[in-house]
Amino acid sequence: GKALEVTREVNCVTDFIHGCEDQLQKLKKQKEKGLLYGIPISIKDHINCKGHVSSGGMVKFLGQVKEEDSVIVHVLKSQGAIPFVKTNNPQTMINYDCSNLIFGQTLNPLNHHKSPGGSSGGEGALIAGGGSILGIGSDVAGSIRLPSSFCGLCGLKPTGNRISPSACSDRTFVLAVTGMLGPMARDVDSLALCMKALLCEEMFRLDPTVPPIPFDEEVRLRGNPM
Repeated sequence: GKALEVTREVNCVTDFIHGCEDQLQKLKKQKEKGLLYGIPISIKDHINCKGHVSSGGMVKFLGQVKEEDSVIVHVLKSQGAIPFVKTNNPQTMINYDCSNLIFGQTLNPLNHHKSPGGSSGGEGALIAGGGSILGIGSDVAGSIRLPSSFCGLCGLKPTGNRISPSACSDRTFVLAVTGMLGPMARDVDSLALCMKALLCEEMFRLDPTVPPIPFDEEVRLRGNPM
């Protein structure tokens, strides 16, 4: 409900992920609870979700309904998370604003005369507006970091190939710089929890190109970059 309220104000949600309520009911019956059990998570538009379009803000992709979840969405679900909406991004995603000819302009919830940044601007706007507590964006040259800065959030672009980019519509845009999926939230602890959940055996099994290195809590708590 809050996500709907926020998107009416700033135009940040592109799609509702049907089936999320059924997924939650199934989770309640499971004995094993994942690290992200019951947490609703928003997903950037270009990340594939079964039964939905990943347009990347481009008209040419509108008729292409995806038959499978991307690796990251599969892992999020296995950890108990509930992907519930997809969020806006600029056309082609190589832009520091957040506007396209399909869904229009996303505004900054803190100041409607300002941009939320890009390209993960829909994520930034939704989380900053209180419509999501954790989201997944992507970053090549600032696409997580800029919206996080513009919207007063925390965001992380992981090291290249740390998280599987499999089944995303923009993975071959810039070959010289590795684009990565990463979390966005209101605080660093939420980013750390998300990374800990993602860097699991399920991720390494589904994408063998991802180095099987789990999240190191001790390195994070030391507070020194390694």
